[in-house]
Amino acid sequence: MIEQAGTDDVVAVLGANSAAAVAMTATTLKSGDPAWAGALAGIALGIPSFHVLEDAVTRQVDPVVFERELALSAMVTDIDEITAPLRAIRAS
Repeated sequence: MIEQAGTDDVVAVLGANSAAAVAMTATTLKSGDPAWAGALAGIALGIPSFHVLEDAVTRQVDPVVFERELALSAMVTDIDEITAPLRAIRAS
């Protein structure tokens, strides 16, 4: 699909609760597989990644859905810690 449509209007929304996991995924989607072991080795897609708990995403979620699906995770997750790698990767 990306090969046909391109990546101009594509973002990835991640939900992992580990900064390392979101950093690895975001790096892979932006710059290609950093381990050079997977299908995206050397293939830079340039897709920016956001965490589902980032303000840019949660502002777009219906409040009822947020409360039902994300509120508990938001209460127990260090959102700044999880999203810091994503902000750095998007800025690079």
